Amino acid sequence: MKIHDFRYAYIYALCAFAGFNVAIAPSASADENADSFDEIVVVANRAPEPLSKIGNSVTVLSDVAIRESQATIVSDLLVQAPGVTFARTGGVGQPTSIFIRGAESDQTVVVIDGVQLNDPSTTGGGFNFANLLTGDISRIEILRGAQSTLYGSQAMGGVINIVTGEPVGPLGGGVTAEGGAHDTGYAAANVGGKTQGLLWRLSGNWYGTSGIPGFDARLGGKRADASQIGGGSGQLRYNLTPDLSVDVRGYYTQARTDFAGYDNPPSPFFMFGDGKEYGKTNQALGYAGFTLRSPDRALTNRVAFQYTNTETRNFDPDAPANYGSPSTETFYGIGRNQREEYQGTWELAPHFEAVFGALHERSTIQTDSPAFDYAGPMPLDNYATIDSGYAQLQSEVIAGLTLTTGGRYDRHNVYGGHPTGQVSAAWTFNNSHTILRASFGQGFKTPSLYQLYSNYGNIALQPELANSWDVGVEHHAWDGRLQLSATYFSASSRDLIEFFDCTTTPSPLCVKDPFGYYTNIARASSRGVEFQAGLKAADRLTLSANFTLTDAQDRSAGSATFGNQLPRRPKTAANASASYRWPSRFSAVVSARYAGRSFDDAANQIALGGYVLVDAKISYTLSDRLELYGRVENATDKHYETAYQYGTFGRGGFAGVRATF
Repeated sequence: MKIHDFRYAYIYALCAFAGFNVAIAPSASADENADSFDEIVVVANRAPEPLSKIGNSVTVLSDVAIRESQATIVSDLLVQAPGVTFARTGGVGQPTSIFIRGAESDQTVVVIDGVQLNDPSTTGGGFNFANLLTGDISRIEILRGAQSTLYGSQAMGGVINIVTGEPVGPLGGGVTAEGGAHDTGYAAANVGGKTQGLLWRLSGNWYGTSGIPGFDARLGGKRADASQIGGGSGQLRYNLTPDLSVDVRGYYTQARTDFAGYDNPPSPFFMFGDGKEYGKTNQALGYAGFTLRSPDRALTNRVAFQYTNTETRNFDPDAPANYGSPSTETFYGIGRNQREEYQGTWELAPHFEAVFGALHERSTIQTDSPAFDYAGPMPLDNYATIDSGYAQLQSEVIAGLTLTTGGRYDRHNVYGGHPTGQVSAAWTFNNSHTILRASFGQGFKTPSLYQLYSNYGNIALQPELANSWDVGVEHHAWDGRLQLSATYFSASSRDLIEFFDCTTTPSPLCVKDPFGYYTNIARASSRGVEFQAGLKAADRLTLSANFTLTDAQDRSAGSATFGNQLPRRPKTAANASASYRWPSRFSAVVSARYAGRSFDDAANQIALGGYVLVDAKISYTLSDRLELYGRVENATDKHYETAYQYGTFGRGGFAGVRATF
């Protein structure tokens, strides 16, 4: 997508500054070069900038790519990008981890329409991608590398910025419905409108499946783990005056999922196998903000309030017999975040811009395992706060060369203060056909509430820290029909928080916590290369591919796992696709995803074999507003694992319809 007209760039800026973090451009066809240097992205600077001025490593999954993929689950989209791999413990709805350049999943910041998502009630405090549907999503921006200067805690590996759709006319909408293998059904709908001073949109989605055995069927798993996921979102923006607008939006997801577990009859004691366990999850977010622009539009101020609430409850109908407790609830976790934020964007001079802001965040945790409380109550109810300030300057110092630098300071109520910084450069030359990029960034992650305050907690914990850098080149040739890029990256992390086992190693703190406690004892590193290529071989044929080599290692000095590959992170990963559109409105896409060998454990004793998955997709446009589509996933019926002994999908067929009005 390109910004061809100042009007669209201006509208884009207003939406982004208001917290929408969206891309608005004239209608673009699938033939248009989606990776143009002129493409506008928000995630790198928290303000709209063309890729030609971005020194960080960014990948954009556009609305065209999302539609062609036919993906219903966001994690299936993300692994199409270089540097991104995933692991899921079973089918759809099961815990899903996303790894960017080898970083832990809870070291990645996830943002939906400007609202940061994470769950303070989990052990690591990260975001679980299990129930995130593509639904109303129109765009995903993936920012790789340590990015805490603008995004604060958790941005050690990168940032995933998810943007939902916006209406383009006074009234319009769309409907998608599909069905297929494993009794799967999926539906999504939206309606909205935009006038001169008002924008509104409502959307909803639902996914249901009878599922697959969470305990791999090849190992004897028989119980299919069913899953139902549903939710909706809404947004409203109104211009109170030409310079002042108000923005309100909300997002809600509810899910119920069966899962395999341990100590479930007829499984032997504490052996993984089939069972009757299930979980329920509710997640809600809210946002309200005001945006005030100066009359000359040089300065934009945004004040916003964000609220997120995630509630997870797990149940085991066999719990009373197994654990001696009358409760079947084996776990509940309620995590909440409240954030008050100010952000300013100021164009100090032509080609010289500042982004600055302040944030107060309060996170709370409530968690317990009622079925195990027969030996005494173990509920956890606590909180932490963090106050932050940041600033970033960007300037095109000479024609084609853009430099960006920034700093941040955070003050946590438990461990105190911590600074971070970053710097990047982007140099476009060769008649704007080539760009060199380089960046250095720092990241940190605050100790989770569970790590601080649980029975194994340690209030002396310090934040996890990371430094990362990358350098790359991107070249466009043949009038933009050929795009090539290569990036080298390196990252090191220290003071990583891990569980110290007192039953094997003595320590003074073991007097207080005889079983163990959390402490800053681990280090890790990752380095590698990312290659991307795109070719418009003919007017109707498009080819694309990417390859990533990631050497992610445990670097904890003195550890028995020193030098080992980090769990569930393959060293090599690749994607390739070929898309062809016939003159008859018929199109087809064949895609393949490769993941190399990895290990399920830190000791590197449990190997997970490499695999290649092939998907075939077709679509037929009946009219400008109606499309039929279908796909075969894992067409070769390849058996594979992303987590040891957990089931994965075999060959499956799906068909659906899309309509707009």
